[in-house]
Amino acid sequence: MMQYDIHTLQYQPEGQQFDRKSFRVEPKALAVIAVAFANADGGDIVIGIEDDGRITGVNGNEDHLNELLRVPFDFCIPSINAEAHFVDCTDDGGDANRVLVMHIEPSMRVHANQSDEAYYRVGDKSKKLNFEMRMQLFYAKGGRYFEDEPVYGATMDDLDLDFVKQYCDKIGYAKDAETYLRTNKDYVTAVNGVDKVSGAAILLFGKDPQKFFQRARIRIVRYDGDEERFGREMNVVKDVWFEGRIVEMTQKAIDFVDTQIKEYSFLGEDARFVTIPQYPPFCWTELIVNAVAHRDYSILGTDIMVKIFDHHYEVESPGILPGMVRIDNIRQMHFSRNPKIVQFMQQYKLVKEFGEGVDRLFREMAEAGNPAPIFKQVDFMVKVRLNSALREDNVTKKKYHDTFLDSQESNMKSNMKSNMKSNMKNELLIIETIKANPSTPIPIFQKITGLSRSGVWKILNRLREKGLVKRVGSDKDGRWEVCEYELNAKSGSGPKSTRNSRSKTTKTSDKQAINLKTGDKASDKQATNSKTGDKTSDKQAIILEYLSKNTDVTTNQMSEVLKISLSRTRYYLNSMVKSGLIVAYGANKNRTYRINNEQCTIDNEQ
Repeated sequence: MMQYDIHTLQYQPEGQQFDRKSFRVEPKALAVIAVAFANADGGDIVIGIEDDGRITGVNGNEDHLNELLRVPFDFCIPSINAEAHFVDCTDDGGDANRVLVMHIEPSMRVHANQSDEAYYRVGDKSKKLNFEMRMQLFYAKGGRYFEDEPVYGATMDDLDLDFVKQYCDKIGYAKDAETYLRTNKDYVTAVNGVDKVSGAAILLFGKDPQKFFQRARIRIVRYDGDEERFGREMNVVKDVWFEGRIVEMTQKAIDFVDTQIKEYSFLGEDARFVTIPQYPPFCWTELIVNAVAHRDYSILGTDIMVKIFDHHYEVESPGILPGMVRIDNIRQMHFSRNPKIVQFMQQYKLVKEFGEGVDRLFREMAEAGNPAPIFKQVDFMVKVRLNSALREDNVTKKKYHDTFLDSQESNMKSNMKSNMKSNMKNELLIIETIKANPSTPIPIFQKITGLSRSGVWKILNRLREKGLVKRVGSDKDGRWEVCEYELNAKSGSGPKSTRNSRSKTTKTSDKQAINLKTGDKASDKQATNSKTGDKTSDKQAIILEYLSKNTDVTTNQMSEVLKISLSRTRYYLNSMVKSGLIVAYGANKNRTYRINNEQCTIDNEQ
């Protein structure tokens, strides 16, 4: 039995494998989503929660509920394999109620609705397929997922139950490791009393995956020059293999390649040295992750190949492009050949842009001044090539440097604007939540906003400073209240004596509060003059923003966020540690960083 948490269902963003609908949804409309999920990667459809997150439930109209339960069977052709789960909850009226979770399994067949229209899930949309796309999908779904096939000779003894237990702890699964394997995703099934262990189980949890999949490994070759030579002219500098379970193997390969990617340093126009990477970190990392997640593991005779040349970088992955993915639509179309492996890698933050990574790959290469990635399908291999615009020639570097800095400045402005909008959205979410329930605990605010505990407190303190909310009672047993007169001061409502006695600072808060409610452009202008922006550089502001949402961040991760070299990243991090804004943990090699919560508390109290 799958386990669902009502708060997660209420606020989880819609995406490739998750959608949320009101109980008012019609069966025909629900069939479109069910068909799209079945034709793609499967997923969960939650019914009884409004678009704004309010729980209205499914009680009170049994006839309509029965119609919705019939959708996978009577409104989809052929019928879809679906499971219905009810989750007990309290609706927005305070009554006991339920929401319906319809779990759709990915299918080996092509499904359509009663009008013979086929759909396919792309991100958070259900895309209608034309005849050609439908036929391509039909051909691609000729059999089961290979990751689900039982591995000949494999038993429970070949699985590392200690690692399975670690994974269960990570995802919050309370039962023992063996129960998880037997009751989830068909990792282990019993047929006539004999255990059948799937390929996904061996690759993800196996003690020695290469015992059964000898070439399920990553080979990395570094060449001297820009072409591959053989015989007496062989130009191989390094040739290494990485094996093991998928997560460890992928991370080790990424760590090694990071030591092989060139960085260029030269004197910039401001008389300071500038260091830029040969390729954006996300781009070369994405190609390795994609190859591991989407390779055809039924092809047993070859490895994933990573080839590093002086001025280009190639990754070769066994298997043809899956499903309806083609070279001309690879930026928009997503299909998981190994959905269990993809979901597992997403849990470990290796898959970062589920269904959108290739599009981001193209964008980041362009923003860094590099040519577009080149995808090719050659026989049974998919090959991807990144070309670097950087050369040792100073003229080329100067041109690249200008393009790089221009793109960085553009990205910075875009990120700052996005951050301001995100901050305003989170402020409104917290205000509306307090209105609905003044005793809302901090963990609920965290689920609503997706922020850390310290991030939530920053917003609450900011709202308190603006006079928009106040705390009544102690921190432990008190409650929050929205200061309505502050929100409505401009309209003339609220106690007159209170309005007349306000200070100039409070009037500024009035203006900020009204702009927050109306989305006035002036609010954006005020937001740019934040306390952090006044005291730190732009990059320090980005670091603080990222650390407010993430803990135990490594230098490599922050370098990817800032899109600068490791040495420059260390410079910013070390300066912020010295100033007390952030705290470092561990030795240099394994050092991680967090927000200095004590400093934040002092700032808030002041």
